[in-house]
Amino acid sequence: MSENGAEKPRIGVFVCHCGTNIAGIINIEELVKYSSKLPDVVVAEDYRFMCSDPGQKMIKDAIKRFNLNRVVVAACSPRLHEETFRKAVESAGLNPFLFEMANIREHSSWVHMRYPKEALEKAKDLIRMAVAKVRNLEPLEVMKVPVKGSCLIIGGGIAGISAALDLADAGFEVHLVESTPSIGGRMAQLDKTFPTMDCSACILTPKMVMVARHPNIKLHAYSEVVSVEGYVGNFKVKILEKARYVKGDACTGCGLCSEVCPVYVPNEFEVGLGARKAIYVPFPQAVPNTFTIDRDKCIECMLCVKVCEPQAIDFNMQDKEVEVEVGTIIVATGYDIFHPYEMYQYGYGKYENVITSLHMERLLSASGPTGGKVIVPSTGEKPKSIAFVQCVGSRDEHFFPYCSRVCCMYSLKHARQIKEKYPDTEVYIFFIDVRAFGKGYEEFYEIASREYGVKVMRGKVAEIHENPETKKLTVRAEDSLLGEPIEMEFDMVVLAPAVKPSAGAEKIQQILKLSKSADGFFLEAHPKLRPVDTFIDGVFLAGMAQGPKDIPDAVAQAKGAAAGAAALMGKGEVAIEPYYAVVNEELCSGCKTCSGICPYGAISYNEDGRATINSVLCKGCGACAAACPSNAIEPSHFKFRQIMEQILAAFE
Repeated sequence: MSENGAEKPRIGVFVCHCGTNIAGIINIEELVKYSSKLPDVVVAEDYRFMCSDPGQKMIKDAIKRFNLNRVVVAACSPRLHEETFRKAVESAGLNPFLFEMANIREHSSWVHMRYPKEALEKAKDLIRMAVAKVRNLEPLEVMKVPVKGSCLIIGGGIAGISAALDLADAGFEVHLVESTPSIGGRMAQLDKTFPTMDCSACILTPKMVMVARHPNIKLHAYSEVVSVEGYVGNFKVKILEKARYVKGDACTGCGLCSEVCPVYVPNEFEVGLGARKAIYVPFPQAVPNTFTIDRDKCIECMLCVKVCEPQAIDFNMQDKEVEVEVGTIIVATGYDIFHPYEMYQYGYGKYENVITSLHMERLLSASGPTGGKVIVPSTGEKPKSIAFVQCVGSRDEHFFPYCSRVCCMYSLKHARQIKEKYPDTEVYIFFIDVRAFGKGYEEFYEIASREYGVKVMRGKVAEIHENPETKKLTVRAEDSLLGEPIEMEFDMVVLAPAVKPSAGAEKIQQILKLSKSADGFFLEAHPKLRPVDTFIDGVFLAGMAQGPKDIPDAVAQAKGAAAGAAALMGKGEVAIEPYYAVVNEELCSGCKTCSGICPYGAISYNEDGRATINSVLCKGCGACAAACPSNAIEPSHFKFRQIMEQILAAFE
């Protein structure tokens, strides 16, 4: 390949008609004539469709015939055909980065179609600027780095599990990291799933077991990622495996230790409705089915040690840090549920009979603290009337302005389950809008309201008050259809709180340098075209880590993320565009301003305190160059001289 970047520029300009998109507005003949007279331009030609095979052949032939060492194509957006023309000039023996596009369609003919003369003049400006830049371009080379055939998945909910199994079945090694003692995530707490009313545990636990048994999956439960270094294809990850104080390879899961433990603490899995012991498994189907000792609550009576025949309990166990190398990363950190204590008008935390939807989920579950019986907390009796309040924190500018997307449907599910168990119980749902967007969701809504007799009231609940003697709750709301205030009394009120990013997401965001959207969830590279990609090459998103969604969407996104990771790892290597910043060490003062600005963690410092840039991590955004007080940093392909020549050409 010709590396003729230091020779006297011999520039070819090629103008595309783009059918009539450009030629219908701009005088192509005059534009070509003008381009041919620009400094260092030795040939200027035009063609109806420059991106076509004949158009590309015209460029390649001209490079050889006129010994061109620079090329400008005046056509459409570089987003469409920059890669097309780069390959064309490369096949003719020219370095592909000695090429520049002038966008005379989107930036001229399309936006100035009523003013053809002005559009022509602007097209001349754009070509003149492109010629000025290409004259100062330098040859660059695409880097190729090897990609390790292993993937780190952060989060062991249904999204993380689905992605792990897909990748493992495809033959890739998977490291699945879950911060709690068991995988399963929020789905493990559910009794049924809408709209099919499947038993949640029945469809989830087989997949959990498959994860534990799969030879290609290394499960790191009760662990957390503490650091990630490197770049796409070559990430070095440190994982902290927290001490369980129970040997996983020795524990049989018999439960004798838990039976003799005298310490009772609120059960997180049951949302505080039940109790667990200081030595416990989170739930019966937990994977791994290994007990864990809560050292903060343990009184070290040693009764568990005495009854453990396999001698699995070891109070001397220490947290262990392991390091793994992976080629790709999938972030599936899930979500947390908003606790509406601050919404004083609803009395959550103040009134005993005001609970959340997750409490109701556990009450309805046959494996829950009441064996599936719904009871009024203050009396322990069957409720005669229940109100569900939607959008508690969601779609609220004071808390979470977004829709949580699952609340309408799970409240309908709960209402239906209650009516199945207790047909004479009055069930009301107060909503702003019912958002039944998924497959079968509208039908699910119709069945709940028409066949089961669930009463749906359109109106936002203003406040809830308790009768201190009877503990009954008065709900005050507005019937927005009638435009009238309403006031009704209920035995129980169930709040549907907003979902929010998980507590661990903030730490992962800092470790991986990921971007977040305004709502706090991880930001995808493009909401429609790259919904599972991030701005960090090799890092993908899955499930509610990216935003609120139901189980089908979470699984679909997880499979998309797994496919993206597999495609990357399957190549064996990845090409990195040479758009990265370059440091002039003679000018660098070592002030470290740049490292604080870099969103990709690409900047480090050598022994002399001078900045060095990892060209694979760097995306060439130019933030460091703009911040450098010494003008010691320049992005390749967008160097100061190249940009200044463009600017000066614009004012000629």
